[in-house]
Amino acid sequence: MTYEDIKYETDGRLAFITLNRPKKLNALSNNLRGEVIHAMKEAEATTEVGVIVLRAEGRAFSAGYELAARAASPDSPYVHPRSLLPDSGSTHPGPMEWARHVVATNWVIWELAKPVVAQVQGYCLAGGTELASICDFRIVAEDAQIGYPPVRAMTSVDMVWAPWHLPMAKAREFAYVGDSFSGRRMEELGWANYAVPPDDLASFTETFARRMAHIDNDMLMYSKRAVNRQYEVMGIRTGLWSGTEIQALSTYRPAGGEFSRRVQEDGLKAALEWRDGPFRDFRGAYESAPKERPLAGADGGGAAATDRYGST
Repeated sequence: MTYEDIKYETDGRLAFITLNRPKKLNALSNNLRGEVIHAMKEAEATTEVGVIVLRAEGRAFSAGYELAARAASPDSPYVHPRSLLPDSGSTHPGPMEWARHVVATNWVIWELAKPVVAQVQGYCLAGGTELASICDFRIVAEDAQIGYPPVRAMTSVDMVWAPWHLPMAKAREFAYVGDSFSGRRMEELGWANYAVPPDDLASFTETFARRMAHIDNDMLMYSKRAVNRQYEVMGIRTGLWSGTEIQALSTYRPAGGEFSRRVQEDGLKAALEWRDGPFRDFRGAYESAPKERPLAGADGGGAAATDRYGST
């Protein structure tokens, strides 16, 4: 089995899936996402494996979905040959189906028979937060930065996980403003199971996973299913699906196309500096970023977005 964008290995009762695009801050391309789902199913089908650890190379867990060139190669065996997306059942034809596809893909991890532990360091942004949030457990470095900056000028959240993990006031702050929270703060808020010093992250996560792996596979499966079904009765499936419709609508607002226009005219880095400039974080911390700027669409450049998947 050969992967391009991840590493897959097993060690006794554990399977390790490692995002392996460190130079791109593990941006979630379609091929990478397809490989993750394939490897998850491989671990699920391997009797010896009891627990899956999802981790990443380099200084970031993931900076979010690939914005520059998200389409996978037509030759990739890990995506659907027609949609070039990880296969989640539907090919998601038509405009603004990205968020719906994201949630459909993440349900694979939700329904997986084995628990998944996310090991999070550095940046965990946008789609990276969605991937980590659909896992069963999150162990984070104390100095990790977890946030969703696309809500500042692009679209609303693709998978609206925050109300299910955070107190209402903080869920609103996360979803409205896009500021980052530290790993230590996310443990206090309940999103992370544990926040540990960065140097201890790998060993702590492995110890946590191996301790859980002493339980037989069927018991873990039924325990996971029992908890999942309680959240489903409370409405998590309906809630997350509803969020995808709002995300699609947000792309059609008057200023919905401005970020894409700036990417086309000035390049991705400049567009990110424009988005984050007034917030003075992420790309907005760069000296070249505009610290004061008009609201999106205020200069008349906010045509409706035309990207099929509503990039975030």
